[in-house]
Amino acid sequence: MTATMEMLQKLQKELTCGICRSYFSQPVTIGCGHSFCQACLSLCWRAGVSVSCCPECRQVSQGGEFPAINEQLAQLTELGKEFCFQLLQRTKEGNHCATHNQVFKLFCEDDQALLCGRCCQTPEHEAHKISPIEEAAHNCREKLQNIQSHLWRGLEDAEKLLVQKRPVDTWQWTISIEFCKLQSLLMSEENKCLQRVREEQQATQERLFQHQENLHDLKGKLQRSGHQPNLELLQNAKQLLTVLSQRPIPEMREYAIPGMIEMLRRFQVDITLDSTSASPSLTVSEDLKSVKAGEGWQVDTKHVEVSACHYVFAEQTFSSDKYYFEVDVTQLPQWVLGIHNSHLRTRSDFYASVFLLRCVKKKEDFYLESYPRALNHRVKGPVPRIGVYLDFQAGILAFYNVLQNSLIYKFQYISLVENITPIFSPGPPLPETKDGSMILCPAHLCTCCHLSC
Repeated sequence: MTATMEMLQKLQKELTCGICRSYFSQPVTIGCGHSFCQACLSLCWRAGVSVSCCPECRQVSQGGEFPAINEQLAQLTELGKEFCFQLLQRTKEGNHCATHNQVFKLFCEDDQALLCGRCCQTPEHEAHKISPIEEAAHNCREKLQNIQSHLWRGLEDAEKLLVQKRPVDTWQWTISIEFCKLQSLLMSEENKCLQRVREEQQATQERLFQHQENLHDLKGKLQRSGHQPNLELLQNAKQLLTVLSQRPIPEMREYAIPGMIEMLRRFQVDITLDSTSASPSLTVSEDLKSVKAGEGWQVDTKHVEVSACHYVFAEQTFSSDKYYFEVDVTQLPQWVLGIHNSHLRTRSDFYASVFLLRCVKKKEDFYLESYPRALNHRVKGPVPRIGVYLDFQAGILAFYNVLQNSLIYKFQYISLVENITPIFSPGPPLPETKDGSMILCPAHLCTCCHLSC
């Protein structure tokens, strides 16, 4: 048995390619006498330094042409494979069925199992495809040969891609060009916006000069009125007092910044209301996503602008990083929105630890005010959706008009400590009006939903 196995190993070695270590496939023989698979030698010579160098002994072959297929060695290889297979089948233990003690002569294609004559008669193999072992082995070799050919082609393609390196370079160049175009578009929009700011500043300055001249003129009239007779003074007093009571309030300018809101939504968080923190005069919805003024909120009709505000806190607290959320105030003519330092929530000095933006309606006009700081601007109409951006590292709290894609007001360089909590107030409500709810917008709200509001 040992001598037979040694002969089998020697025969297999003679019929084996020195490159792929498998039986020859379309073998070729070079000048030094060594033989290799045609595909193996072709790939080796393309990757090597010397085209005519033997991969096994490194001897340089004479002649520059690629050797032709050695037909005799190819036939000998096929005969040798079959002989080795048969010899291995005769000498290898376990070549018979353990159940029926018969030699395996058949192969089940469905179960990929060797069968004896009695195995194929059992019910479990009755409907299966059964083939003689020689036929099944031949088919298996062909499949393996096809797989090997595909692998060689795959290796050749991979080699070409590694040599070219073109796709990566092309994508890098393409992405760089796209970013350059985006930067160019943003710079163009920035220049347009800055030009508009300069023009409006010039117009504002001219109005201020005109207002200054009017004040000088009024000052002269007041000085002259002191020398007027009593009757004439009283007749002109109403007009003078009316002019004196008029105080110009700046109007809020809207400068759209393309892509700003889309960029901020990268930091958008989903927040809910803490119903246990709500003032008794507020009503929080069951889903904790909206709040409205209740009947218990009494408003001083004589001094609406100084009426007390009642608040509800968010359940979430912020301690670091960047955060962004949006609030729908479409149903409210007046509201307050901002942040509060949570660890001071129960203290009496509430306004010492808050930053707020407030909308107030006076007659037909709307005004936006900040606390603290001195923002007091009139707006053309109510702002339906407010975006709030908080940046701990930069010390920034900013409020945005979401639908106009513009900045309303920014608190800068403020000291932000841990446990910052958003706060909300849907009022104070206007007398004899039925106000709606302040609604927290979900973080997954898509752009089309925003634009449709």
